[in-house]
Amino acid sequence: MQSGKNGWTTVAICRVLQVSEAGYYKYKRALKKPYKYTNLLTTIHNLIKEDPENSNYGVRRIFEALKNHHQFKGSYSTIYRICQKNNLMIRYKRRPKGLTKADREAEKAENLIQQDFTAEKPNAKWLTDITEIPCSDAKLYLAPILDCYDGSILGFKVDTYMKAELCVEAYENACVATGARGMILHSDRGSQFTSQLFRKSLENHGAVQSMSGVGRCYDNACVW
Repeated sequence: MQSGKNGWTTVAICRVLQVSEAGYYKYKRALKKPYKYTNLLTTIHNLIKEDPENSNYGVRRIFEALKNHHQFKGSYSTIYRICQKNNLMIRYKRRPKGLTKADREAEKAENLIQQDFTAEKPNAKWLTDITEIPCSDAKLYLAPILDCYDGSILGFKVDTYMKAELCVEAYENACVATGARGMILHSDRGSQFTSQLFRKSLENHGAVQSMSGVGRCYDNACVW
């Protein structure tokens, strides 16, 4: 039986640490084996480095990217364990109350802008969003409509709520002010913009809806 530096036998050490001798030797053997998922881990690191915005990929998005673009045939739990073991878990910050929340229905609208915030003529591309304005006795919410052609604000709405009606009124105000129709209207995937009320308003003015990618704040950065 082997002895440690201080003359302790393996049996004695295992007894003190309350682990089995078989478990100890199994652990020792495992240390000599190469990591089973070395190649897959390398692929995950390369995926994250492909784009600066990929650094916010959680386990689910990593799994979907591997499955769709890297022919990964394994399970979600495998990717979860690899990410957990190698410190790749995303710790999401608590969402401030003033931000919009993504809606699964938003998947129906493509990102037509693709961070191209230029326009060759007025009223071709409009941007919109919601921001919170803290006040001394309450909170206000502002929804502007910005024209990519010259950065002008065509219409807006300020109120004490952030429901779909806020965004609809801002959009309708811009349409009345300009008389424009058929524009691309780009926003994030907030539930206000995926609501039937908002989409009906776009339909009434012949607008085409465009939405930012999930977790990509820069897709609509120009509005602010």
